[in-house]
Amino acid sequence: MSSLPLVVAGPVLRHTHSQGFTLWLVTSERVDAQLICNQQQTECAQHTVQAGERAFVTLLEANLASPLTAGSLNEYELRFASQCQQSQWDNEKQTVLFEGQSALSFYWQPALTNVLHGSCRKPHHDEKDALTRVHGLIEEEFSGGACRPDMLLLTGDQVYSDDVAGPMLQAIQQVSTALGLFGEPLEGAVVDHSDALTSHSLNYYQRDEILPKIAMNTALSKLFFGAKKKPVFTSVNAKNHLISFSEIMAMYILVWSPAMWRDIKFSDSDIPEPYKAQFNQELTVIQAFAATLPEVRRSLAHLPVYMIFDDHDVTDDWNLTRGWEQEVYGHPLSKRMVGNALMGYWLCQGWGNQPDKFTDIMETAAGVFTPAGLKEHDAFIDTLLDFEEWHYTLETSPPVYVMDTRTRRWRSESSLNKPSGLMDWEALCEFQQALIGKEAVIVVSAAPIYGVKMIEAIQKVFTFFGKALTVDAENWMAHRGTANVILNIFRHYKTPPEFIILSGDVHYSFVYDVRLRFRRNSPHITQFTCSGIKNAFPEGLLRWLERLNRWFYGHKSPLNVFTRRRNMSVRSRSPDGIDGKTLLNRSAIGQLVLNKNDTTVICKALCSNGDTVEFPPRKEE
Repeated sequence: MSSLPLVVAGPVLRHTHSQGFTLWLVTSERVDAQLICNQQQTECAQHTVQAGERAFVTLLEANLASPLTAGSLNEYELRFASQCQQSQWDNEKQTVLFEGQSALSFYWQPALTNVLHGSCRKPHHDEKDALTRVHGLIEEEFSGGACRPDMLLLTGDQVYSDDVAGPMLQAIQQVSTALGLFGEPLEGAVVDHSDALTSHSLNYYQRDEILPKIAMNTALSKLFFGAKKKPVFTSVNAKNHLISFSEIMAMYILVWSPAMWRDIKFSDSDIPEPYKAQFNQELTVIQAFAATLPEVRRSLAHLPVYMIFDDHDVTDDWNLTRGWEQEVYGHPLSKRMVGNALMGYWLCQGWGNQPDKFTDIMETAAGVFTPAGLKEHDAFIDTLLDFEEWHYTLETSPPVYVMDTRTRRWRSESSLNKPSGLMDWEALCEFQQALIGKEAVIVVSAAPIYGVKMIEAIQKVFTFFGKALTVDAENWMAHRGTANVILNIFRHYKTPPEFIILSGDVHYSFVYDVRLRFRRNSPHITQFTCSGIKNAFPEGLLRWLERLNRWFYGHKSPLNVFTRRRNMSVRSRSPDGIDGKTLLNRSAIGQLVLNKNDTTVICKALCSNGDTVEFPPRKEE
């Protein structure tokens, strides 16, 4: 590759508050950096983790002498102590600025009125990347239009570690080499070291043969699977599953920045013959994805961004059942793979949400990420797996509570194959305590709390026969304990009267208005599900599921009496201009608009094709 950019990913604007802001970036050299805000020097804390010979993940926390003014524009600059590095950045930052800008900028908006959210951004999906709509909204402001949104909430599956296109894997391995991302010895694998993966005959489209397998224990399982062993991982798209930490880090760099794409060379010469056609088909999509990354990078530098994981950030069905956990964490390679993905999530997503939560982890990491490579790797993974503070709250108005629905599960005691609850009793109690006394709240749940009932019913049937993994039974109602507690929280008399749920995961979008039956002062609950940013549900299948849901679980259907939410009225909003539909199957970013003088919640889907689809409230409400 030619000479490396100084900043290979970022800057991404992260946690923003009255006294300062946080900036995340990855550089190809170790840097001594400062932040200037509104032409004033800030007290800047710098935290750096070396992820490779030429890869330094840096988090900068700027603390200001005087508080930020709500609703005012703030300009900021990234300054390097080295004049050579500063000169290089002065050239590079021009691509991160909007036309007419001389400095990067942001707003601190404690009173939320315009919030963007979305999930499920798969680079090789045919849909366009809806994150480009964020760029358009900020660009409107610079053209004299409406002010940009207050923040962007990314609600899960920001990367797909388990579902990777061949061309993307090729780019990942080239970036890993160019940046000298740290490799690692592998236990229980067909290769002894991650560096050997690139030249292995199963490297492309056959990694499912590399992944760990376990012996089948029952005659029935052997009958169903037709083999003596089955895969530990349950992803059906695991042919290019990422394995090493270096691959995870390279993936993050490539999905958020165009900087390293300029020197990527694609070739199908190493692709096995049966997969060459697939590789070249995916290549067209991946190249189109990469072409929009300058807009994505620019957007993420001008808007506070908050994130939370879902399963594909790690691997499909992550912690779905107790049996899944026993199998995956009981094998050294699969545990390492989950741990590597969690390391990448911490460094590239979780850390910037609220850095103070990760002080102890950062101190531990100092002995793990060393100039000589990764040390105490497995011990650090154990630390992350034991960590219970991935969730967080933003002290805005209304406050935002972001749930962790992946690591604090309510495990089934009756069966290894029954779905675990998305949150356990203790986590749900903490959630309820955080809501007490609030007039309104925005809750981020990766999976919809109120799902499409027909789909949940199908998942329940498969779960009954021990096949929860087959239908991805990731819903709040799948576990009796979790379902009862979360619904009781909504029914509790101290529940905030205005309750908004933002979710994703399902690859289609819909809006529900929920009220309690038989109660005069019911809270106003609005659930806005928007998914995916670059993903969609199979159109024909969704059309039938929606039709069946309308027939069997419509608002007045007697079958609702047999559901756990029978004491609640769940009414769907129809997307404007799409007659007879309640589900929108398009790649989109969700836009939540709140009116301070009105309880009406406006929900819009900003589609990747340029359309804006609103879900207007029902007239009778």
